[in-house]
Amino acid sequence: MRLKGKTALITGAGRGIGLAFAEAYVAEGAVVALADIDLSRAQSAAAQVGGIAVQMDVGCQESIVSAVDETTRQLGQIDILINNAAIFSAAPINEITRDDFQRVFDINVAGTLFTLQAVAAHMKARGIKGRIINMASQAGRRGESLVAVYCASKAAVISLTQSAGLNLIAHGINVNAIAPGVVDGDHWDGVDAFFAKYESKAPGQKKREVGDAVPYGRMGTAKDLTGMAVFLASDEAEYVVAQTYNVDGGNWMS
Repeated sequence: MRLKGKTALITGAGRGIGLAFAEAYVAEGAVVALADIDLSRAQSAAAQVGGIAVQMDVGCQESIVSAVDETTRQLGQIDILINNAAIFSAAPINEITRDDFQRVFDINVAGTLFTLQAVAAHMKARGIKGRIINMASQAGRRGESLVAVYCASKAAVISLTQSAGLNLIAHGINVNAIAPGVVDGDHWDGVDAFFAKYESKAPGQKKREVGDAVPYGRMGTAKDLTGMAVFLASDEAEYVVAQTYNVDGGNWMS
């Protein structure tokens, strides 16, 4: 077991990718805190995988501090953090609102930064040689005509990973990121509806198109990302610093 004896905090873990990470970590011997803005969803997920549930709104500083404190109270310490919580937004440039921009950046960028900050402070205070994994996206590697704000937020996560990684490795804390491609899941209902509206596509058409465009031949699944998440949290990644790894079936090469 590659993570035996380790404790992990995973944000946005009540479903989807975050839940898949929790399952993979438990299978590798870690004890996991599943954090979610919806406590009942976190509790259900925690019962499913055998972890603990923590209520956490990464858009609220008090909630971040409270969740980190609760996790350390129950688990003793935090060895691994996955900043997975995020939201998607899309609109043509002339329809982007300041409120929507602020909401996306509050969750995707500030949420990542200040959760990372809180956990890194805990690790430094206890001399923990920890692992922090941020969730970026292939959208952070390029602009997309109708997805400006989300793309910009994930580009910021990549840059933040580089800066935090260079800063925190002096304390033995490795910071890296994963950049998924198109990952199937419930969220795609909303994404598909958006493109149906703005690109005059039939329901389901955009989803089929993006899946067909992946060189591997299909959309990704949450499980496709778990191998990288385990690797970056393990001792095998000790010399990996400030990197963002594409796990996208060949969609982007860098």
